[in-house]
Amino acid sequence: MTRFTASTSAEAVVPAPRQQIWDLLVDPATIAALTPFLKRVSADGEHWRWEMTGLDVLGVKVAPAFTERMVFVDLERIEFHHDPPPGVKERSGVEGWYDLADAPGGTHLATSLEITLDLPLPRLAAPAVSSAMRGVMATMGDRFSANLLRELGVEQAG
Repeated sequence: MTRFTASTSAEAVVPAPRQQIWDLLVDPATIAALTPFLKRVSADGEHWRWEMTGLDVLGVKVAPAFTERMVFVDLERIEFHHDPPPGVKERSGVEGWYDLADAPGGTHLATSLEITLDLPLPRLAAPAVSSAMRGVMATMGDRFSANLLRELGVEQAG
């Protein structure tokens, strides 16, 4: 197995109250419904189990599943840290955060994610795998954003 990592970040002012956005981001079922390629999120206390649908990365079919320890700072920050159960080796994981702050016209929402996958591909495939991972992450981000705005009842510009 070779470990591949890709990261992304984004920020925007969302024309909605911080509480309304927060309520969506801390609900596992809503997160699963808003996020493309995400089949389900199951919460068990501070640990959330994320299960993705099948993805094709350079001809290798993967259905990542990973456990995240969620840290919530009420109405301000959500962090997720890869934290599998004792004795369990997961081949994928995410590190990242959401930050929320009041802003003129709504809520400033910033996010940063770093996704790691262990795949049965040679290290030489890294440029192509990284490109594929970035493409999937961009699609997920664009569609998550559109879904979030729709759920909030906010019209998209453009």
